[in-house]
Amino acid sequence: MNERYPVIEGAEAFFLEGHSTGILLCHGFLGTPQSVRELGEALGKQGYTVSCPRLPGHGTHYKDLEQFSYDDWFGTVERAYTELRKSCAKVFVIGQSMGGTLSLDLASRHPEIEGIALINPAIDIPQFENFRHQPAHVYVTEDAPDIKKADAVEITYEQAPIKAYQQLLGYMDVVRAKLGEVRCPALCFQSLEDHVVPPSNSDYILSKIRSEHRKKHQLHNSYHIASMDYELDVIVNKSIEWIKRVTAAPADAAKNSLYA
Repeated sequence: MNERYPVIEGAEAFFLEGHSTGILLCHGFLGTPQSVRELGEALGKQGYTVSCPRLPGHGTHYKDLEQFSYDDWFGTVERAYTELRKSCAKVFVIGQSMGGTLSLDLASRHPEIEGIALINPAIDIPQFENFRHQPAHVYVTEDAPDIKKADAVEITYEQAPIKAYQQLLGYMDVVRAKLGEVRCPALCFQSLEDHVVPPSNSDYILSKIRSEHRKKHQLHNSYHIASMDYELDVIVNKSIEWIKRVTAAPADAAKNSLYA
């Protein structure tokens, strides 16, 4: 299945070549690689090899989104991971919102992943539940992106098909049931004020995964799209610190506190 519309300028996938530790970035539902571009570039400047695929149907036209399922979205992320593994001895995955859902799914299937960092990950969004039984061909008018920083501009759609929301809801159901299969180290960034994904999602995920190394960091001045908000530097610095710690830790490192 092919997209019918061109990729919006700035929404393209990107790859930054660096050393043998790779970082796979996963953007969120209705977003594009642009939403995590600054994060990726900051990590790239530290020498990491960074890959960020564009999910099918995203960053072109909202009508393209109707053609694809969550299997298509996951397939794109998994292929990018496989390619990154060819040149990197270690790979970490960082996902925002539905990108966090994708990261959890990837980690459940690939236990060799060194660790996952989740930015306001989505596993249960009550405000979307009314979309489950609505006609799939209907379109929803989208609100402005949930970013506190006034001058931040995210590339996204002004409308979205109900069918895409139904795919998101179904995918969260699937991944929620697999959380116990995630065992790699996990770091979670949780915005205390998030108008899309309830902050309780992060706590639920961290309570259900079986990772020995789990850590949460709260964001006090960011909304949902935290990678484009006031605390981007915090996310960058804490992620790098965490990656270095996980990379240096012995395999049998002692269990870390969930809220350390």
